[in-house]
Amino acid sequence: MSPVTSRPPVTSAVTPADAARTTGAPPAPSPSPSRGSVLSAVDWRVRFGALALVWGFSFLFIRLGTDGYAPLFVSLGRMLFGTAVLATALLVKRQRLPRSVRTWAHLTVAAFLLNALPFSLFAYSELRIPSSLAGICNATTPLWGMVLSLVALAEDRPTRRRFAGLVLGFAGVLVVLGAWNGFSGQDPWGTAMALTASASYAVGWIYVRRMLSGTGDSHLSLSTGQLLVGTAQLAVVAPLAAPLPSAFHPVSLLAVAALGALGTGLAMLVQYGLVAEVGPTTAALSTYFIPVVATAAGATLLGEDLTWNMPVGALIVLAGAALTQARGARSRDAEPVREPRGAREAAADGVRHPRTGPREKATPRP
Repeated sequence: MSPVTSRPPVTSAVTPADAARTTGAPPAPSPSPSRGSVLSAVDWRVRFGALALVWGFSFLFIRLGTDGYAPLFVSLGRMLFGTAVLATALLVKRQRLPRSVRTWAHLTVAAFLLNALPFSLFAYSELRIPSSLAGICNATTPLWGMVLSLVALAEDRPTRRRFAGLVLGFAGVLVVLGAWNGFSGQDPWGTAMALTASASYAVGWIYVRRMLSGTGDSHLSLSTGQLLVGTAQLAVVAPLAAPLPSAFHPVSLLAVAALGALGTGLAMLVQYGLVAEVGPTTAALSTYFIPVVATAAGATLLGEDLTWNMPVGALIVLAGAALTQARGARSRDAEPVREPRGAREAAADGVRHPRTGPREKATPRP
């Protein structure tokens, strides 16, 4: 469900950006803990659980939002409320937005791939498919990321385990969709939109890793700038492509506000704190609970039909996603720095090594 949070590579390593897939934030190096933070005063396990719940409920919020407003306006409202939270955090921390024209140009592309496009596609998809299915489709993002990273990232080498995870993950998608019934159980267009939204996150993370590593701006600064640009994009498109809201829908408005302020803005700040405290690999595990929460919320609160193949397929998808991430997580968190070649790769990665400190071109990255 996303913002710029999230993590540098989509190389198939579970990074902060991967975990923030629902927020749509840009990848950036692990933040340093902020002393005296209100959020950091809460035990990390509580924040971990809250993060999984908020992201899982995001798909329910989308569904409720589309009951009263056009999908594009749901996405626009989400961006507005999310931007407000991040802008407030930026002011409190006394940081500034990026100044480079080049950085803003890349943020424009990142905002489209990580925010405007996937947020809108998920909203449109939920006019056709259950929110629980949209949440399960979101879990395919690491699978798309692995496929794309093999093509776009030269340093990302395939392994048997990762290929097995890829095959297993997409087999899980077929189970979720009921392939043996000719996919007759789900709307093909709605499902395709949700899967395309998940793939868009993967493309966006790779783009951010390549283009926004080493800008010298903080991850919060980049994330806020990205959401600002995404909000502007939707503010232009929404009135032209969708009917303007003609009535006040309190439930839908509250859902959109929760989706943006909690699921996009506050969730990203919580994720940063978790990455700083327990590391990106542990923090990113919260994303594996998203389809579970989305499925439970859809079935219990929205009365959506739940057939046996949906939870079973979701578990298979998650197992496959975990396999595709295994090698990347190990190399990011434990791989020692090697000789000259390792140094050159480190500079290209724009990530921080846990033992030796920064190994970035300059500084950082949703």
